[in-house]
Amino acid sequence: MRRILHQYRTFGEAIKISHSVFALPFAISAAFIASEGLPSPGLLAKIVLAVVLARTAAMAFNRLADAEIDARNPRTAGRALPQGLLSRRFMAAAALLGSAGFVATSAWINTLAFRLSPVAVAVLLGYSYTKRFTALSHVVLGAALGLSPLGAWIAVRGEFALVPALLGTAVLLWTAGFDVIYACQDRDFDVRAGLHSLPRTLGLRGALRIARLFHAGTLAFLVAVGWVGGLGAPYYAGVALVLALLLYEHSLVRADDLSRVNVAFFTLNGLVSLVFMAAVVVQTLS
Repeated sequence: MRRILHQYRTFGEAIKISHSVFALPFAISAAFIASEGLPSPGLLAKIVLAVVLARTAAMAFNRLADAEIDARNPRTAGRALPQGLLSRRFMAAAALLGSAGFVATSAWINTLAFRLSPVAVAVLLGYSYTKRFTALSHVVLGAALGLSPLGAWIAVRGEFALVPALLGTAVLLWTAGFDVIYACQDRDFDVRAGLHSLPRTLGLRGALRIARLFHAGTLAFLVAVGWVGGLGAPYYAGVALVLALLLYEHSLVRADDLSRVNVAFFTLNGLVSLVFMAAVVVQTLS
């Protein structure tokens, strides 16, 4: 039992389960806006389960697809698969079970969610191969996370709408922006390995400028969500705090100093999603 628990703890660390804080708060936010208040606890639990399963499948598949690349990259050589702490079979099973669990949960939610679930799985898993042929892999990752608020809205309303599309685009741009910042660490390795990224294509200074543009777009779309959705002061106060956090994030990272990338990537972006969710909850319950 101790060995099994250790293996699953290693798996949780390998797929960075704590990073669910990036997409999940936006899914919950969309559910609150769609419900115009507190969603039913049962439906909210299904949404949370679907997001966690989808992310588990995506990360397990990513670690499997990138195992050889990770082994050659000094920054990632200590991950579970390159170190032999987990087997490829274990990771493949996790990706398969996560995908199947996500589709099954989508069917449990409603018919439209079920019909669209294979599309979501294709985007989530397909992202792992994009950096082999396009510098826009950051945008594809953004699209994968941007599906979470759209899926949550469909879970509540059973239909598409403009508000979740705007919110999903905001999440896409936010994710693409912070992923570009994170990818700056691997610019030299990407050149050697023949991988594609905006830091490799544009250089560090150019990539950081693009990241700033992505995040400016994030703020614009968040404002549009508030305007189209008829949201009020609590929501816009949250957007103002998101702006402050993003400005601080960009102040931490320079082309000649990447020493604080982890703070910018992990800590501040986790706060962005939580602050936004808190603002939406206060708005919809007030």
